[in-house]
Amino acid sequence: MHTEDDPLIGLPLCQDCYDYTGHVLWHAHAGRLWDRFTTAVRRHLASAAGIPRSKLRDHLVVSFAKVAEYQKRAVIHFHGVVRPRRPDGPGDPCPAWATAELLTDAVHAAAAAANVSVPESDAYGTELLVFGGQLDVRPIRAFADGEGPTDDAVAAYVAKYVSKGTAETGAGLDYRVTSPDDIHAAVVTSHVRALMGTCWRLGGLPELEHLRLRPWAHTLGYQGHILTKSRRYSTTYGALREERAEYQRGAPEPTDNPDVITESNWRYVGSGHTPGAALFAAGIGEDIATNREIARMEIGDARHWDKWDWAVGA
Repeated sequence: MHTEDDPLIGLPLCQDCYDYTGHVLWHAHAGRLWDRFTTAVRRHLASAAGIPRSKLRDHLVVSFAKVAEYQKRAVIHFHGVVRPRRPDGPGDPCPAWATAELLTDAVHAAAAAANVSVPESDAYGTELLVFGGQLDVRPIRAFADGEGPTDDAVAAYVAKYVSKGTAETGAGLDYRVTSPDDIHAAVVTSHVRALMGTCWRLGGLPELEHLRLRPWAHTLGYQGHILTKSRRYSTTYGALREERAEYQRGAPEPTDNPDVITESNWRYVGSGHTPGAALFAAGIGEDIATNREIARMEIGDARHWDKWDWAVGA
């Protein structure tokens, strides 16, 4: 067991034995693997309800949202939200057969079945990419009166990981590398440097040219967005941008409070201290300089007496 601040956390037990090729290829295909997962969830629900897969949308819309997070060992894992609803709108309840238990079974089955095959290469042979065995499925509650997190807790959880940068997690860089020299000079762990080097090496293979691993070496081969969602999960980003632009074009909303004054025209007045504030700032500066001089004198006296005492003791 290691403490949270142990520098060994996130490093392979045997760096020479670690599957860096599989790690990078998993990152490069993680988005496609997620797509296979979402398709498998819909297929499982349709089969359980006895509905043709092509007709599921007429009875149930299944939307997804996911956040990608780098673990300590610099591998991506997903936090996902699966949201079923009727096709008429989010306010309509789900069909009676679309229970939380059925959806949980669908997620487990889809995660176990999803896979992606990597083009065969003489450099690494064949690779079949799947999800790992660590899967935690819990229902989301509107209120804190049952098992599982609340919707507010999930929203806060998602916001926490969306605000993280690649470099902040210690799993890559916030800028692209353009040569092996950039990788060698990067201030990262040996494990992350080996992953970026593997991206650069695999990116030179003709059979993997379509993955563009070299331009994405700084993210260790992962090319997806941190936050993605189905188009019908909620409102679209385009609708939000349009609403924001419409608000900026319009007048401020009226208020019934007579004490509130709305100022819509702004002008530059100036910057820096006012004459009165400048006097206060100058006085504070003089006090700081005096305190520093007194501190230096006290330190000098202490050193003098230390030397004198040492000489007498000798």
